[in-house]
Amino acid sequence: MKYLFGVDIGGTTVKMGLLSEVGECLEKWEIPTDKTNNGANILSDVAASIVSKLSEKKIDKSDVIGVGAGVPGPVDSKGIVHNAVNLGWGTFNAAEELSSLTGLNAMVGNDANVAALGEMWKGGAKGYSDVVMVTLGTGVGGGIIIDGKIVNGSVGAGGEIGHIHMNDNEEKACGCGGHGCLEQYASATGIARTAGEMFEEYKGNTVLTKDDLSAKAVFDGVKAGDELCISIAKRFGDMLGKGLAVIAAVVNPEVFVLGGGVSKAGEVLIGYVEPSFKKYAFPGTKNVKIVLATLGNDAGMYGAAKLV
Repeated sequence: MKYLFGVDIGGTTVKMGLLSEVGECLEKWEIPTDKTNNGANILSDVAASIVSKLSEKKIDKSDVIGVGAGVPGPVDSKGIVHNAVNLGWGTFNAAEELSSLTGLNAMVGNDANVAALGEMWKGGAKGYSDVVMVTLGTGVGGGIIIDGKIVNGSVGAGGEIGHIHMNDNEEKACGCGGHGCLEQYASATGIARTAGEMFEEYKGNTVLTKDDLSAKAVFDGVKAGDELCISIAKRFGDMLGKGLAVIAAVVNPEVFVLGGGVSKAGEVLIGYVEPSFKKYAFPGTKNVKIVLATLGNDAGMYGAAKLV
């Protein structure tokens, strides 16, 4: 049997997996992310964990196809990280360093791109090769896969879906410094902000309270038939659907995969996004499927393994 290692480097923990070459997860575990000294120890910690697992399982390095890693920051096609601020990293070739530390073939990609690859390989987009994944969490991330290959862009900034410009009249700044980004409306943070604004103006009865205007509370309210929550969900769906229509006109995917914490709302989410998408989409792209991610927090691990 040939083996793969998949590594998903997050700001708090590193999720790691030992997989077979056909993508069967044989074992998964986590180690803490050591961000001291600008994250200087992260890759050496990852390498030590891999070497330890090889020893424990009595696996020879010659039987390992390689190790792939996803990183929260821009990564180009050569494995060069261009400032992963959440880890304290500057610009360096992480793939080369990981290969040197492990003695294995290594590849590195952006975490959202890698998660998209995971969903294409073993998740909600299995069976497709032109895939766009949108992760709806604290922010909005994205990964674009065309003909089975990640679109990185020249400095690894391809797939920054959350920063598509949506609203010329937005006065509040996005985390990127811009104004009116998709992230400001379609992320969990954005939904909560919309809920706060609409809650202040709403005169009727609602299940929402001033103390809980979270995305989860909103979609729980939608399922209960709450009018205010339905209005908030419509605004979210309109913005995200419009954003997906823009993406579809450029890359014409077979399927959009919605992941991240907000996607835990389930199929009800798609019901608010799809009408807007079909309204704004170029006619030739109206039939793109919109599905939910199925791998959860393991998407990055699977996708990182698939990199190699």
